[in-house]
Amino acid sequence: MAQVSHFFHSFSGSDGANSGGLIASSDTLYGATANGGSSTNGIVFNLNTDGSGFSSLHSFTGGGDGAQPVGLLLSGNNLYGITRSGGDSGNGTVFVMNINGTGFRTVCSLSDVVNPRSLVLFGNTLFGTAVGAFSNYGTVFAVNTDGTGFTNLYSFTGGADGKTPHGLVLGGNTFYGTTAAGGAYGSGTVFSISLPSLTPPPLTITAAGENVILTWPTSANGFTLQTTTNLGPSMNWTTNLPAAVVLNGNYTVTSRISGTQQFFRLSQ
Repeated sequence: MAQVSHFFHSFSGSDGANSGGLIASSDTLYGATANGGSSTNGIVFNLNTDGSGFSSLHSFTGGGDGAQPVGLLLSGNNLYGITRSGGDSGNGTVFVMNINGTGFRTVCSLSDVVNPRSLVLFGNTLFGTAVGAFSNYGTVFAVNTDGTGFTNLYSFTGGADGKTPHGLVLGGNTFYGTTAAGGAYGSGTVFSISLPSLTPPPLTITAAGENVILTWPTSANGFTLQTTTNLGPSMNWTTNLPAAVVLNGNYTVTSRISGTQQFFRLSQ
């Protein structure tokens, strides 16, 4: 039987209490506690994988920043998460900060969900689960990283689809998750939801001699550049363009001007 070989950190209450899950990046661990901290509303912390360097990155006040943080995820130098309470409506928040704890920002206050649990990032959109909301049985929701576009993607009925959704993971263009109850035997379900169509990112087209250079941000994953020669009833979008390369933080395609009019779009 495996044994615990080292106790990294013991929470005292003032530095956190009721710890949740962890995520790792290289030699650093990031985690959250639902309680404790300077205002007893929970903290986000980090420490090295050898147990040294414990640091509280943010201590929640229970006000506009939220309380009881959960559902951390890491994207580049950004650390996203949700809180189960606090915020403008008391139902929690979505937040982001730099991995060193600076630049804390509330992405949005959650008014239409109750007790959010998990968070997944795809492109510029955050997807999450909540135990209650538009129905009393839980929901899957989405919100852009700039706080706009809050959408209810699915409301559970409490029947065959389940109720009280928890974990959410992305595989290809499909979300998978579990519910704690409901289903055929009342003991929960495993479910899937197809990734919704997301708003295409801005496409920049620049003339360069005999070529046109098309660019769009690398933060927008899952989009393909297509072209057609007309926008009429017989239009036919094709993807037979040079493969995109990454230059200066953008996907870049250089296409030779053929003499025939061309239209371009990003499609998912």
